[in-house]
Amino acid sequence: MTNENLIKIKNLAVEYITNKGILGGKQIIHAVNGVNLEIKKGEILAVAGESGCGKSTLAKAVLGLEPAKSGQIIFEDLNLLASDKKELKNFKKKAQMVFQNPYASLNPKMKIIDILKEPLEINTDYSQEDILKIVKEKIKLAGLSENCLALYPHEFSGGQRQRIAIARALVLEPEFILADEPVSALDVSIQAQIINLLKELKEEHNLTFLLITHDMSVIEFLADRVAIMYLGEIVEIGKTKDIFSAPLHPYTKALLSSVPQINKTDKKIILKGDLPSPANLPTGCKFHTRCPYVMEKCKTCHPEDTGISHKVKCFLYN
Repeated sequence: MTNENLIKIKNLAVEYITNKGILGGKQIIHAVNGVNLEIKKGEILAVAGESGCGKSTLAKAVLGLEPAKSGQIIFEDLNLLASDKKELKNFKKKAQMVFQNPYASLNPKMKIIDILKEPLEINTDYSQEDILKIVKEKIKLAGLSENCLALYPHEFSGGQRQRIAIARALVLEPEFILADEPVSALDVSIQAQIINLLKELKEEHNLTFLLITHDMSVIEFLADRVAIMYLGEIVEIGKTKDIFSAPLHPYTKALLSSVPQINKTDKKIILKGDLPSPANLPTGCKFHTRCPYVMEKCKTCHPEDTGISHKVKCFLYN
């Protein structure tokens, strides 16, 4: 990992408009709210938070799968939100995604060889001989044999399908891989194999990952840095070891207290209430409606990043 940024996100906002408002009227869902984030070359940056916090929307916006309302997403020197089709096509060769559900992300009517060949046939002018060579190389890199290329997705287990999905993400030799809950749909015994595979790929091929997950134990093992997300905002970010050894934000402390551990003596933190709707965001600090340390100014003022051992948005440290 270097200190050079591969991706820089500035004041990113993503909104949805639905027809589920009062009396069937329009409703605005504020999914991502002014996110600033830097992803360094060769690192695994994890984004963690409850379901509904906006982490998957953030990830999809980075790859252009969700339109952004405002902000900037800069890949190397290219602002993706102000780029033309040709520039975006070149970016998508360098950035690939591994989806959460390997049962849905592979076309059931295509053989594995055709699934892996397709990105190369669309994005390159390689000969069929060269394409086949790359496909065989990547399927082996993902931990499967060449024999699987003649089979269909339904003939594999969930873990094997996720390996195939990872091989597909690798065929274009990307610099950046977005992994959205890559192990949450798998059995626990298989999760460890896929996590180890991702770690090996990162270390041996200097890949950069944005890892989206709610599983803090996966983050502790896999990520170099972690960003904690709540209601569309990054409330704490730092090196994984710093976040886990000395969490600062009350929300981060609650997430970490929920991780099962043998001989754990610390009292589990139970947050009051549910995650507020992103259609009706609280004023001030977004977390104040559930925070056990809430102060009056938390209800009206929005905290800014404070640097201690790492960055946190909380008035306890201002």
